Amino acid sequence: MENFTTRIKPPSGFSPGFKELWQYRELFYFFAWRDVKVKYKQATLGVLWAILQPLGMMAIFTFLFSKTWPINTGDIKYPIFVLSGLIGWNFFSHSVSNGSESILNQERIINKIYFPRLIIPGSAVLVALFDFLMGLLIFLVFCFIYKQPLTVTALLYYPLAILILIVSGFGLSCFLSAFIIKYKDFRHILPFLLQVLFFASQVIYPLQTIQQGWIKYLIALNPVNAAIELFRTPLSKTADTDWAIVAIGCSSTIIIFVAGIYLFKKTEAYFADLA
Repeated sequence: MENFTTRIKPPSGFSPGFKELWQYRELFYFFAWRDVKVKYKQATLGVLWAILQPLGMMAIFTFLFSKTWPINTGDIKYPIFVLSGLIGWNFFSHSVSNGSESILNQERIINKIYFPRLIIPGSAVLVALFDFLMGLLIFLVFCFIYKQPLTVTALLYYPLAILILIVSGFGLSCFLSAFIIKYKDFRHILPFLLQVLFFASQVIYPLQTIQQGWIKYLIALNPVNAAIELFRTPLSKTADTDWAIVAIGCSSTIIIFVAGIYLFKKTEAYFADLA
């Protein structure tokens, strides 16, 4: 009888691990659904919080800027203008803020069993996507209330905008979760950086109001601006899509995604030691 020796070796070269991620797709769903239930189970209003937050911010910004500092939004009514930006920003912000600390929060599981670690920040993005879909439904209701028509281009632009938010949010979550697990103090700076990024997003103002071209295109590196641009174009019959903003945002989305996956996979082997 022959004796066989099995040698387990780490994979040679770099692999993003998407094939393995697909094999564990049921676990992906379990993590995301568990986080959704934990998030809303103990909340009195439950899933309504996903709706009340953007509506509350919409009311505040509408009161401030429609009365004290009017902003030209063309034929888009300002409450709809703000709400279309807020639901996209909240999706990105919640993805990054929750995904960046997801590895630290799952320390016990990481130390006990093996599964593709990309599932952890990925599930945080799915939870944020759930909140976004709730906000999107309310956004469509408010479009009806304010009699703000949507052009047929929404059928193409909205899925593309959502894809940009998912890819950029996932990429940045992977990058920051790998970075924070090594430099834990950075998580205290993250809320401030997200605040800065909020004002660099065209949530309460259109980028077209910025006169300095270099500043406008520098801010366009924020991928949220590309998504918001695609969200707002179907709301206007006169405004054209600023494809320069969309192209710059898509380019930065790809760079963020690749850099995030690369750093995450390079750091993954040390998560159990660093967590």
